[in-house]
Amino acid sequence: MPFTPPPVPPWLPLQQLAVLGVVALSLLTVWYIERPAGRWGQLLRRRFLAGVPWGTFVVSAMVLGVYLFIQGGIDHWVSPIVVPFRAWSYFYPLGLVVSGFAHAGPNHLIGNLVGTLVFAPLAEYAWGHFPTRRGSSSFSSWRTNPYVRAFVLFPAAVVVVTVATSVVAIGPVIGFSGVVFAFAGFALVRYPVATVVALVAGRVLGLIRAALQMPTVQAKAQPTFSSPWWAEIAIQGHAVGLLVGVLLGVWLLRRRGDPRPPTARTWGGVLLFAVSQSMWAVYWFRGGETFVLFRALGVVLVFALATVVALTVTASDRPLFGRALSDGGKPDLLTLPRWEWGVVVMVLSASALAGPAVPVNLFTASDAPLPGDPVQVRDYEVTYAEDVPDGMISAVDVSAFGETTAVNTSGVIVRSRDRGIWTTAVTKGRLAFAGRLPVRVGGVGWRDVVVVDRSGWTVVGGGDVYRINATHDGDTRTVYRSPPATARPIVSGRNVTVAAEPTGFVVRVTHGNETASAPIPPAGESVTLEGVELQRTKKALVAHYEGTRVRVAKPETYPGQRN
Repeated sequence: MPFTPPPVPPWLPLQQLAVLGVVALSLLTVWYIERPAGRWGQLLRRRFLAGVPWGTFVVSAMVLGVYLFIQGGIDHWVSPIVVPFRAWSYFYPLGLVVSGFAHAGPNHLIGNLVGTLVFAPLAEYAWGHFPTRRGSSSFSSWRTNPYVRAFVLFPAAVVVVTVATSVVAIGPVIGFSGVVFAFAGFALVRYPVATVVALVAGRVLGLIRAALQMPTVQAKAQPTFSSPWWAEIAIQGHAVGLLVGVLLGVWLLRRRGDPRPPTARTWGGVLLFAVSQSMWAVYWFRGGETFVLFRALGVVLVFALATVVALTVTASDRPLFGRALSDGGKPDLLTLPRWEWGVVVMVLSASALAGPAVPVNLFTASDAPLPGDPVQVRDYEVTYAEDVPDGMISAVDVSAFGETTAVNTSGVIVRSRDRGIWTTAVTKGRLAFAGRLPVRVGGVGWRDVVVVDRSGWTVVGGGDVYRINATHDGDTRTVYRSPPATARPIVSGRNVTVAAEPTGFVVRVTHGNETASAPIPPAGESVTLEGVELQRTKKALVAHYEGTRVRVAKPETYPGQRN
């Protein structure tokens, strides 16, 4: 009898186990062949308490804790509360403090946690849990206590940088990525090659995570709605974070007198990191759903960044201009050491990036009445409008190089006067694609949902007619109605128009000065207006007149609902 293996239980994750097994076997094989004989452990224990980057783990736990317990991710992993935890303005301290640790969703969170786990240990290693100054010893003071340095000082410095990056960010940012870039900038100063290797290691970790989460992916061609990928990057926050990290790294390097890496190695490390992290993707938005990418400018900036950082890290203490001061001389700009000129350039660059955030973040949400009949959820108002001035961006009208901050917007609007929030939570195009979407609002310890849906008709040759409804706690109200649309076909001198009314959709037939109207009939039924019979089929509204049959409208369809 041939041997028949027993059936595999459907609950056994064979593919995930295979991934973990092969990864573990590969690591053990390399370790066995390399035979480090404790050398790796000695290197780690030289800088880390018990060889472990405790500060990195504490910081990672803080980021995860905000997502789970403040944003409500522990109960709603894929749909945390986001709106109240953005850095809306200086008049909303909660957003400024929490936004740097909060995230828009699980992928956003995991991506930044992976970045933290690969870059923060390098930065923490460069800083160290043990004092490095000659003559200093551990436990001689609270500043040299390795437990304080690992569990208090390093996390405290990260909190300061996190809040600082939120304060100087333009617009309602959210996420830990600015601090991740600060970790990378700090590490690039001391270990440029290791930082690039860590960047690739992060991609490997991301691939392993994806393989464990979805071992097999089946995809087919289908319509999607998305913004350009580069329009999703917080380029200003990333650049400020990187410069802050580099400046802190240079300060520590010069203060300790640590050996400096070669210029070419630093230049290459910074350039490879900046390009791979898309720091060249300088863009702006022109309102609605239109964006512009300044690719050439971005390339110039990343090469300039790599050059300035490399020269600052490796330059000597000799003055760039003039001669070194003799005793009793008075310092001036001409006698600044060469590396300090690099610091000046980076400080000015960071100030130029952060400066525009001050006037923008000093303003709050518009107090003008919202259009429609907004849904009230505690201090939030939720409504829908089209082609209205953005209540946050238009507060500061700045124009430069043909671009302006004064833009109009269309979509689902969420406002909170108490929090200084005014945002287009769902754009017009995204709602037209999905048909129905939830809008989540809330605060610390509470959350609520307003469901917004669109229904309408596509009129032949006349465009779309639609209503936007908002539902909260079982109460549904119409918050927007589009203008009527007239079909292009004329039926024996009669015009057929579809309009959205508070109670539903109506059809009107106009003949001369006479107009008759009635609700669009249900499927399978018909109504006669001005001699024209309007029959509702499953897929269309058809007009009949003396043997003539013509389609005048069809129900809207929403591609996003097919997924």
